[in-house]
Amino acid sequence: MNTADEFKRKFNTSETPLSVYCPYRIAPVGAHSDYQHGLISGFAIDHGVEIVFLPSSNGEVKIYSGNFKGCACFSAYELPQRNYDWGDFAKAAFVSLKRKYRIDNGLFGYIYGSLPVGGLSSSAAVLISYICAICKINDISLTKSELIDFALYAEHDYLEMNVGKMDQSCEVYSKKNHLLFLDTLDDSYKLIPTNPDMPDYEFAVVFSGRERKLANTAFNSRVDEAKAASFALRAFAGIPYGSFKDSYMRDVPKEVFDEYKDKIPPAWRRRAEHFYSEFSRVQRGAKAWEQGNIEEFGKIMFESGYSSIYNWETGSKELQTLYEIMLKCSGIYGGRFSGAGFNGSSIALVNPQKKEEISAFLREEYLKVYPQYKDDFSVHFCKTPDGVRV
Repeated sequence: MNTADEFKRKFNTSETPLSVYCPYRIAPVGAHSDYQHGLISGFAIDHGVEIVFLPSSNGEVKIYSGNFKGCACFSAYELPQRNYDWGDFAKAAFVSLKRKYRIDNGLFGYIYGSLPVGGLSSSAAVLISYICAICKINDISLTKSELIDFALYAEHDYLEMNVGKMDQSCEVYSKKNHLLFLDTLDDSYKLIPTNPDMPDYEFAVVFSGRERKLANTAFNSRVDEAKAASFALRAFAGIPYGSFKDSYMRDVPKEVFDEYKDKIPPAWRRRAEHFYSEFSRVQRGAKAWEQGNIEEFGKIMFESGYSSIYNWETGSKELQTLYEIMLKCSGIYGGRFSGAGFNGSSIALVNPQKKEEISAFLREEYLKVYPQYKDDFSVHFCKTPDGVRV
């Protein structure tokens, strides 16, 4: 899609618009860890969200989408109320920036995402795109860490999803052919280059046919269960535990969990088991990537997927089926569902020489179980680009 042409058509203008492009992200290892101050790893992929735009001097905001119907319309000078639709993301971006900056210009824009909504952090990519666009037309300069924080506030406090920093960090910090290794406790990170001895690779994004939505799912309750585990374990161990909302699994040493895990409910115990094992997997995965051991890295991805299903207890039936199919697919080094697992997509690290066979096998095996998705199921092969660009 030529977004600039669509913008000119929607707004009946010949003026060339400005543009922001934010890639989607994948997180091969480190799932459900960022909101517990854990370790994550990730890449940006060469599909994402583009917004083309021009400023409006009277504060008017008017945005069309290439993916959703309708128009998001409000004033940048007012505190907009949520409508619980796709337009809320633009409102969230303005609200977040207005906490610190004066906003003089509104926005005429057209936004488009290049893949189905499905666990690739499309929400973070959309928010980052909006924030960058608003900053561009209001002469606001942000550091990369500030951009991440403003996007996180928009999603966490305005849109009320208990997410962490993984999505935003991957989309901002990522570098082509590098693995991002991030400690969300202190936001320290490093970019690990692909070992020159590693075989060629690409990533497959496998869309299940059902769009992913976090609203009205168990996403927030899983986060709360992990918090509850942390809170209770600290109490049993005599560690000061403060307020519930500020309780994180990273606060609890593994030895404390091992000693008191039988005293907490089984569901909380499984959430904690996932956190500690995923922490180790991110470290092992970073080492494997650095050494160019693609088979080991893929194995760790599969382990992460298993723990997300059985310890974090998420993953729709469709995505669990895809996980089992990927385990049997020649040419896939490793895979797991992407994002929170409430429908959407799975990801796989693949041998690019076997893309056709992989795509055919996944489609055939998946549609045997879910033939109703034959028109929507899709496989997309991706490489790793740099992060967001204006």
